[in-house]
Amino acid sequence: MATTVLDRTAPTGGAPRRAPWRSPVGRPAYARPALLVIAVLAAVLYAWGINHSHYHTFYANAVRSMTQSWQAFFYGSFDPGNSITLDKLPGFLWPQALSAQIFGFHPWALTLPQVMEGVASLLVLYRVVRRWAGDNAALIASVAFLLTPVAVGLFRTAVEDPLFTLCVLLAAEATQRAAEAGRLRPLVMAGVWVGVGFQSKMLEAWVVLPALAAVYLLSAPVPLRKRLVRLGISTAVMVAVSASWMVVAALTPAKDRPYVDGTTNNSAFSMVVGYNFLNRFSSLGISAASTGSISATRGGGGHGGGQEADRGGASHGVRAGAGHPSVPSHGGRPGGFGGGGDRGQDGWSKMFGPSLASQTGWLYPLAAVAVVCGLLWRRGRPRTDRIRAGFVLWGTWLTTYFLVFSAGSVGGHTYYMGVIAVPLAALAGGGLSLLWGAYRAGGRRGWVLPGAVAATVAWGAYLAAEFPSFLPWLVPAMGALALIAVVLLVLARPGGTRRGGRVALAGLGASLAAVLLAPGAWAVQVFNPTYGSSGMGTVGPTGTHRSGHGAAMSPGSGHLKDGFGDSSGQLTSEQRKLLAFATAHQGSAEYVFATNGWNGASPYILATGAHVLPLGGFSGQVPFPTAVRFRKLVEAGKVRYVLLGQTHGMAGMFGGGTGRGTTPATRITDWVRHACARVPASAYDGAQPPTTAPARASRAAQTLYRCGPGR
Repeated sequence: MATTVLDRTAPTGGAPRRAPWRSPVGRPAYARPALLVIAVLAAVLYAWGINHSHYHTFYANAVRSMTQSWQAFFYGSFDPGNSITLDKLPGFLWPQALSAQIFGFHPWALTLPQVMEGVASLLVLYRVVRRWAGDNAALIASVAFLLTPVAVGLFRTAVEDPLFTLCVLLAAEATQRAAEAGRLRPLVMAGVWVGVGFQSKMLEAWVVLPALAAVYLLSAPVPLRKRLVRLGISTAVMVAVSASWMVVAALTPAKDRPYVDGTTNNSAFSMVVGYNFLNRFSSLGISAASTGSISATRGGGGHGGGQEADRGGASHGVRAGAGHPSVPSHGGRPGGFGGGGDRGQDGWSKMFGPSLASQTGWLYPLAAVAVVCGLLWRRGRPRTDRIRAGFVLWGTWLTTYFLVFSAGSVGGHTYYMGVIAVPLAALAGGGLSLLWGAYRAGGRRGWVLPGAVAATVAWGAYLAAEFPSFLPWLVPAMGALALIAVVLLVLARPGGTRRGGRVALAGLGASLAAVLLAPGAWAVQVFNPTYGSSGMGTVGPTGTHRSGHGAAMSPGSGHLKDGFGDSSGQLTSEQRKLLAFATAHQGSAEYVFATNGWNGASPYILATGAHVLPLGGFSGQVPFPTAVRFRKLVEAGKVRYVLLGQTHGMAGMFGGGTGRGTTPATRITDWVRHACARVPASAYDGAQPPTTAPARASRAAQTLYRCGPGR
């Protein structure tokens, strides 16, 4: 009968201190050097070209604002005047803001923290898998994670998921230590790490809880009652850390903090629970309108509306808003739990569709086989069996996130899949180690390895064939390697001669090459400017597959398109002249000017940190400031100039606001056009009126108005 015990090597106590690049005594000599090579390669892939990167515009505006005051830093204010927050918790931007404080405000300075978080994530993954399944399994898992396209794209993108991924990995590592030793302290630390992950990605961090709880409950070597009590303590700590920012925001008077975007009632809890969670499941008939958030199923819904906004209105203004003509064709939005949009990536089958599976799902068959075999072959073992606990951890992790993403809306946000890449890589390493042990032991179980390799390569070939114009040699190469691997494994005769052992090792090497060739070929496209990573974490081609879903990425577009607008951080000549004029005539006004949309404010905040007041929130539906409140700001002299531009709006994805005057932002716009004096462009650019139609259209796209006394 085949044995399924994984190789587990542990360092011996009292070993002499060795050079950091050499493996500890009792572990394979190649383990530490190989890990260091993998980590260096990860740093190269994640950091390649970041000196030429662009801003992820929506978030970069907030980072710029956060570098100008500690209040803006804590609350994650979109604008330097602390008028309104981002529409999510600011924790993921804190490392970026600190980096910008240290190195200056540059695109690469905002990307650098994600690179560091990526390398750290890979090292933590190695540590967890090594303690579970041994050094060889950990090295395979690290390579698999390194060569997963979405991981490469994720850790070079200035979004929430890099820090979130690192936090849940650290939580898993702490839970593993708690389950092995039955100690409370590491279990409490697991709760802390989940809470920190919550500050980055909100309720998505809690999706990992079933996996962590299952491992501790099933395998910790302490009585059940003590396990339950300790889990309760860890949960309490996790909730406290998770809710800390929201509690502070709730206890701070509204006049002393920025308005919370995404809500009709200025509540952080509404933003987290309604706007960023329930909204993502609107396809299931769930509405967030009753939570006081902007609802995806009933635009501008919620209770209180403008009255709540006026009641909570500080002397500050507002924040960004009405969308941008450069919003990607999938209609997605930055961050949150999910995004609305791409019909091609909606539904329960989207995780198997080419757009998402090509970024993260190459190892689906191998992971599935690993979980099934790991649980079945370890049945009957003691409850504290570490090997089975590892399969429970990664299998539950993969299943829960898989189901949540399948039920929710993710749009074109491929970087969401980074948290799926983690268990897939771990199961690839632990699974291959398990199957290899069964293969070498002989018997019927030994044939699962070549079968799993064949199935995984066949699935990978199917995905690669969906992009026939991209690397056309890939499918034949995969097929050839798989054939060689299977033939060698068959010829090696499990349990046979020494020569057969060498052939089997060659078969294993060919298997690894066959399985990882396709994802690796996609991952290395970060070196290719045509297929480099985008602001949505995509690496390689999109929009060219046979099913036709997805948004095509043209050469060099990347962050420019998926970052929601011009991400160069430079003002045009006309914008510089407009800003200089408004600044020169600002007087005692609190804001240089107000504008009807976050995209209208974005260039000025990004380039200069100007105090620009944006209206309507990210969706354009946020009732702050109300029309009444805005007029009071004008009468008090806090706002003197208003820049109105063409706004395409994000209201469509929130289900309302299609008519004129249906939101506070549009009511303000109507009032400005009727009550304020239009400033001719010649007053600030000194140029002759444009003579061509495109130039006239460009100038007409934005109009400056002067409001208030003495206009």
